[in-house]
Amino acid sequence: MGLYARYVLPRLLDFAMKDERMTALREKVVPRARGVTLELGIGSGLNLRFYSAQVTKLFGVDPSTELQKVARTRVPARLPSVEWITQSASDPLPLSEWSVDTAVVTWSLCSMSDPVGALCQVRRVLRPEGELLFVEHGLSPDPSVARWQGRLNPLWRPISGGCNMNRKVDALLGAAGFAIAELENFYLTGPRVLTYTYRGVAR
Repeated sequence: MGLYARYVLPRLLDFAMKDERMTALREKVVPRARGVTLELGIGSGLNLRFYSAQVTKLFGVDPSTELQKVARTRVPARLPSVEWITQSASDPLPLSEWSVDTAVVTWSLCSMSDPVGALCQVRRVLRPEGELLFVEHGLSPDPSVARWQGRLNPLWRPISGGCNMNRKVDALLGAAGFAIAELENFYLTGPRVLTYTYRGVAR
């Protein structure tokens, strides 16, 4: 891992992900988490302040030790137990089947090397009545935007930590065996190739 990927990119990501429109979506989605909660791609911990006291334990998965250092400084006192899992989300999680009440993933599936594998791990550990809460950017339904996403993606991935701008999030969830219970799609302000958003709940 080069110096850019290890030290510079994590700080750039932390800055970019503090966008006020993204923060508003975090505030809408994350407080729905209950009980034992698993967050994939916890990164620098920007979701942490939005977890309520109804979360009894939080497992945070992320391969970046640099981002994890920042996340540890953002844990609110109302979260009684946070356990950090430093690995790729698609690797087998050190959690038992049906041991998690809620899973959360925000703007992370785009950069996972095996997003379906990661979601299959979530499905394995999520209780039958559990929920997966998600906010992701991805493939636009507008043909002209989608074409530009395809053209720009090979140039974008190397400078963005492996982020893919053209993944179809609802299709990834379906491929992993999830049924979508709620789904909203919209553009955030900004370049349309990067801002088509999928927000919802899967079971």
